[in-house]
Amino acid sequence: MTALRFVLPTGELAIVTDEGVSGRESRQTVRIDRMGRDPRFFLNSLQEMTNNMTDSLFSVADQVVLVSGGSRGIGKALAKGFADCGAKVIITGREQSTLDAAAAGISSGTHPVQARVCDVADTGRIGPVVEDIAAEHGRIDTLLNVAGVNIRQPTEDFTQEQYDFILDINLRGAFFMAQAVGKQMLAQGSGSIVNIDSLNSDGPLKYVAPYAMSKCGLTGMTRSMAMEWGPKGVRVNGLAPGFILTDLTQKLWSNPTMKGWGEFNTPLGRLGVPEDLVGTAVFLASPAAGFLTGQTIYVDGGMVAGRVWPIPRDGGQ
Repeated sequence: MTALRFVLPTGELAIVTDEGVSGRESRQTVRIDRMGRDPRFFLNSLQEMTNNMTDSLFSVADQVVLVSGGSRGIGKALAKGFADCGAKVIITGREQSTLDAAAAGISSGTHPVQARVCDVADTGRIGPVVEDIAAEHGRIDTLLNVAGVNIRQPTEDFTQEQYDFILDINLRGAFFMAQAVGKQMLAQGSGSIVNIDSLNSDGPLKYVAPYAMSKCGLTGMTRSMAMEWGPKGVRVNGLAPGFILTDLTQKLWSNPTMKGWGEFNTPLGRLGVPEDLVGTAVFLASPAAGFLTGQTIYVDGGMVAGRVWPIPRDGGQ
């Protein structure tokens, strides 16, 4: 049996339990006042007030949220998650047709998702797009910096073109997108930037050297911007996914050896899905994270917590 004790306006102590309302000793119902109202009326009011406070603390409703790289995979799932929470979401990417299809598929609630073409590798296009969004909506509250690419092959096989392709999107593009949105946030005196990082910033995997380099650079970028922009009300954090099943990684993780290795090395025992990242992203954008900046949160099923090894339960004794 649970109990909640509080002082009534009459000065009497009410004990509200899952079995009813009682006095301190006699377990007789305590009348709240001369009107004879049941103390549960005030308990319900208290619970409603608490729920409203909690909703407000984690709310992103009516925020203007820009999702760079929001047409597929992780970016699309994050865009949908924020739209479902009542945010005004704008997604950007390289292809208008893909963006339009994504926006139509994830629009929900009061605010239809908008789509704007912006290839972050073409840094000259970033500023005008950001300025147009800010002019239309009056502000940008949150940037989800998601756009990223990868090529998996031995380090000695990378060409300069492949290297530039990865770094231009993952690091150079991410920097100038954050810079452009950051200027708007600095002018308005508030904002939250969430850079999508990677497990590779904690420990690089084989055969993805340029990608790992870009994500390590992104970690440094997150911290540097947080240091500079924090005094002006702009928070910058990173969100590092674990092994996530998306359309682009489905082939890799459909390999039984890879799938078994990923599940074995993830303490929660499964691969992630893009929707696993929504809660943390919403938290980082909400008032609940108001004193959090310069951090990278690993949403990875526990993978970076330590190393899993195939020791038997008896400790190998």
